[in-house]
Amino acid sequence: MDRFLDIFFTVFHGGLVVFNLTGWIWRKTLLPHLITITATIVSWFGLGILYGWGYCPCSDWHWDVKRRLGESPLPASYIKYHLDALTGLDWSVALVDALTATLGIAAFVLSWVLIRPPRRDEPCIRFGHFPAILRGDMQGA
Repeated sequence: MDRFLDIFFTVFHGGLVVFNLTGWIWRKTLLPHLITITATIVSWFGLGILYGWGYCPCSDWHWDVKRRLGESPLPASYIKYHLDALTGLDWSVALVDALTATLGIAAFVLSWVLIRPPRRDEPCIRFGHFPAILRGDMQGA
């Protein structure tokens, strides 16, 4: 069962990370993206007050599974773990944390800016500069 959970968390959590970074791009995924990125930010900074900055329950649960499978030591950062594994390098914790926070907050801001309705005095240029396929406007492609 733990082997299955390890694969599940790798796919689910990895997919969530990718979606959090890119879900703001497509109009149809803006609302789900805003929900997931908000939950991520709340976890990092809200639950982080109790469990440590950048806390993620998915990482916590996945690390429990990996420990039961005999894997150790595990870094505090899920992103660092995968960057190290994918590149064979030992990434700086400070650099990975800074990149993760910067990209996460940028994705949150982009999602928020793109989803909110424009003010009456504001030209509606959002999505106007995106390629037609990303806007969901296949006729313009």
